[in-house]
Amino acid sequence: MSKPKRVYSCQSCGGQFLQWSGQCSECQAWNSLVEETARCISYALPRSNGYTAAEAQITDLKSVQLSEIHRFSSRIEELDRVLGGGIVPGSVILMGGDPGIGKSTLLLQSLCQLSETLNVLYITGEESLQQVAIRAQRLGLPQKRIRLLTETRVESILKHALQEKPQVLVIDSIQTMHTDLLQSAPGAVGQVRESAMQLTRLAKQTGIALFLVGHVTKEGSLAGPRVLEHMVDTVLYFEGESESRHRLIRSVKNRFGAVNELGVFIMTEKGLREVSNPSAMLLSRSGLTVSGSLVTATWQGSRPLLVEVQALVDQSHLGNPRRVTVGLESNRLAMLLAVLHRHAGIMTTDQDVFINVVGGVRLLETAADLPVLLAVLSSLRNKPFPEDCLVFGEVGLSGEIRPVANGQERLRDAAKHGFKSALIPKANVSKQIINGLSVFPVAQLTEALAVIQQISLQETVA
Repeated sequence: MSKPKRVYSCQSCGGQFLQWSGQCSECQAWNSLVEETARCISYALPRSNGYTAAEAQITDLKSVQLSEIHRFSSRIEELDRVLGGGIVPGSVILMGGDPGIGKSTLLLQSLCQLSETLNVLYITGEESLQQVAIRAQRLGLPQKRIRLLTETRVESILKHALQEKPQVLVIDSIQTMHTDLLQSAPGAVGQVRESAMQLTRLAKQTGIALFLVGHVTKEGSLAGPRVLEHMVDTVLYFEGESESRHRLIRSVKNRFGAVNELGVFIMTEKGLREVSNPSAMLLSRSGLTVSGSLVTATWQGSRPLLVEVQALVDQSHLGNPRRVTVGLESNRLAMLLAVLHRHAGIMTTDQDVFINVVGGVRLLETAADLPVLLAVLSSLRNKPFPEDCLVFGEVGLSGEIRPVANGQERLRDAAKHGFKSALIPKANVSKQIINGLSVFPVAQLTEALAVIQQISLQETVA
């Protein structure tokens, strides 16, 4: 009998090598190669209960028949929003997040409600059946028809899934699963990849909607090989601070909907409660007018979201002043401060600058450029801006204020929440007048500084 062949797999990217080395030549990660046994792997599922895969045929693009994507609700509106309108049968959804953030709680809430009308199966590899039952009882969820299984062996899971024929299947978590085809320990790159591949094949062949719960690394990315994110249809990230009740679900990949969609929840004693109007929650300010604080409208997926941007500028006692950002890219802040110095003559080279986006929201679009600069200026001069003034716009390197997408929808949402004035790019001005909202269009950074002083004077006189 021939000796089994040994290979070395990278725990970061999944690359395989015949010899061990200290650094992976593909992803440049150090000390990430682990010895594994290379074996011939078959991905065929058991042919039983009518679940057989038809042989694929080559066809022309014009002859492909288009049909509407059929979805069903998860019974949680914010989760449906992030998924693109609901769950697609046969889709594979990967949900990642920090330990204890609420991944299992949210999926259990959804499954318990779906079990009243659909056949569902919850497979846990980290918790016992008693722990899951205690959580469901504490949250007051319906428990009569939900099916549970404690199992970590993929071959056994496939057997039970083919027998139960669930319409929704949850695997919690994929890092605890293992297959008999590999000898490595659960959680290794090879085990995660092969287990996810077999479960994905099951979902595609049988039409089961599959949820995979994934661990995250210290950097906040999904643990395991990056090929795991390529295999699934949707990747969701569960975000939130441990000391805060706010929870955010962000879609970073979705083959059946928009990416960068955002769902907002609040963690309560009865589980996760969805927030239908997140702008009102994020704008729950104290009512005191303070410097360095203003509101902007960011576009998240398919809806506007009003968030508060805070800035603190203080005298620096270090040779290299600090630039600290929470919810904003630090390199973007450094560029905006350079534009402020070059085109407005306002220097911050001897000041520490701190930026915070309230509520744990991340500003990923350039519409936050102008509000960040004006918040920095407000804190530097210790002059507060009007509380009912909205600001958005992209700032170019030459000091111009560039337009952003969906400007009119942002203004309508601001007027609905009681804002009286808005400072926006000149190219975003529309002929449609919004009642109760005064719009101030600007084309240059210096013009924006002059207009904001005018708005402040009007508020003082009033």
